Amino acid sequence: MFMFHRLLEGPGLRVCSLALILGVGLMASAGQAEEMHAIAMHGKPALPADFTHMPYANPDAPKGGRLTWGILGTFDSLNPFIVKGLAVQPIRAYVVESLLARGQDEPFTLYGLLAKSVETDDERSYVTFHIDSRARFSDGKPVTAEDVLFSWQLLRDHGRPNLRQYYSKVAKAQAPDPLTVRFDLTGANDREIPLILGLMPILPKHAVDVAAFEETTLSGPIASGPYRVTAVKPGASVTLTRNPDYWGRDLPVNRGLFNFDEIRLDYYREANGQFEAFKRGLYDFRVENEPLRWHDGYDFPAAKSGEVIRDTIKPGVPQPSEFLVFNTRRPVFADIRVRQALTLLFDFELVNRNYFFSLYSRVAGYFAGSELSAYARPADARERELLKPFAVQIPEEIMDGSYRLPVTDGSGRDRTTLRAALKLLSDAGYDLEGTVLRNRSTKVPFTFEMLVTTRDQERIALAFQRDLKRAGIDVSVRAVDPVQFDQRRLSYEFDMIQNRWDQSLSPGNEQYFYWGSAAADNPGTRNYMGARDPAVDAMIKALLEARDHTGFVDAVRALDRALMAGFYTIPLFNVSEQWIARWNRIERPQATALSGYLPETWWSKGEPQASPAK
Repeated sequence: MFMFHRLLEGPGLRVCSLALILGVGLMASAGQAEEMHAIAMHGKPALPADFTHMPYANPDAPKGGRLTWGILGTFDSLNPFIVKGLAVQPIRAYVVESLLARGQDEPFTLYGLLAKSVETDDERSYVTFHIDSRARFSDGKPVTAEDVLFSWQLLRDHGRPNLRQYYSKVAKAQAPDPLTVRFDLTGANDREIPLILGLMPILPKHAVDVAAFEETTLSGPIASGPYRVTAVKPGASVTLTRNPDYWGRDLPVNRGLFNFDEIRLDYYREANGQFEAFKRGLYDFRVENEPLRWHDGYDFPAAKSGEVIRDTIKPGVPQPSEFLVFNTRRPVFADIRVRQALTLLFDFELVNRNYFFSLYSRVAGYFAGSELSAYARPADARERELLKPFAVQIPEEIMDGSYRLPVTDGSGRDRTTLRAALKLLSDAGYDLEGTVLRNRSTKVPFTFEMLVTTRDQERIALAFQRDLKRAGIDVSVRAVDPVQFDQRRLSYEFDMIQNRWDQSLSPGNEQYFYWGSAAADNPGTRNYMGARDPAVDAMIKALLEARDHTGFVDAVRALDRALMAGFYTIPLFNVSEQWIARWNRIERPQATALSGYLPETWWSKGEPQASPAK
């Protein structure tokens, strides 16, 4: 079980530094920096130390009522910090807190939460957190430095791969006093790690069974957040109830947030059934990802009468982008020329017109719509310097910004792209014999499977299947339920899937988790394509070491170029807006955060409340 057990403490889990080490050297080093109310990845925090609330929150929002979510899929665990199982992800945001909280109006700035202040030096060779003496877990026990050090060591040794990777960069951890924790980062050469540690989930040492931590559990965790788990129906629903004794309810970072007395998470196995449930008012809001449905699916009575409101929000972060992902662990996709050929064969113009009402755009790369994108932008001198050791593998058209995704005539029978694709396939050792593309040496037909889990994914897959048939490629489309899809995706048991990586304006250590070589064969990461590229690894290292905004942007663009050059995916489309449908019993602030919609800022509709101007 995850929680509600006494710690079975062994030598490997004891944090001996909790003897309250307080050496002269530690004090001298700590004296080099002053305590801060917030920390920014680059530059300074936007809000002063005496800020009263976040600009995107309504500090006068009424408390009460229930917010019901409709989530596609299922769950078998309430522990989102381990690989095993399908976890209830909102546990992380609503039940378990971290030392610092993210400011959603800035690229990457953290403000005090469990830690009332933070300090670090200019080199970021260490970070010290000063815990708020008022902080309490839901069982009333105080949050201490011992809990912080325990959480760090627990997640470093038993957590998800990304957590193990992040926290293993700490050289030494100490507790000078019961409410202070210092992490020595000597040798990490990673300026993001102080912020990553600030976002570390803090778990109570007295309530975690270390021996069983990596096993799935349906027991609600003891934690310090605003909500507690109060009811669980396995695979079907989870109910979170606001803790009336929540210690942090009046913190500026929380004012106007977490307004519902109850949050119910209802799970649906099938997308159409999920939408029908929304139409009947069985849950309160949905994020719409299907243009056809957004365009003409909201013609039911409640939407026509205004009971269902449709919000279109333009966030300021990189545009979410959908891709068809090649699993390069499979021999059929090991040759980059094959991946380039299949990219040519996808007829975006036809799909966008017929399926998406031409609502989508298409950009190569992984940071679309932001200054971080390298697509159609020439590399500057610093980018070229960063990529110089890998120049042989980065085409000049990607470096000079002239590379463009193929554009077809939209007929579904474009001859130009077909000829170019067949030429690349021939160079890779495949010949078209009649209507079948075969390996020149083995005579084995070129075939693979596309794994899908939603109707929308299936439509795209079937369209691509028709495109590929013209080149003699036999593709099977296999539809599975969300549970099996997630299991196969996490274990890399697929040839091709559709996936999306959401990016921020401050990409950091998670990029290793997305495309780093060390993540390629580590189950549970998001390196679904199996990228093992020294250029990608080097560019991630460079962005983490960047000292200023300009150097950071150059490093991210260089990473974008290295990823584009690998042709690991076929870009499908980019989403420039968030489409949110909600029943009018739910109200939201007038202000919108840089990151977009935030359910934690909403409230149950009652008397009209003034919302702060942005």
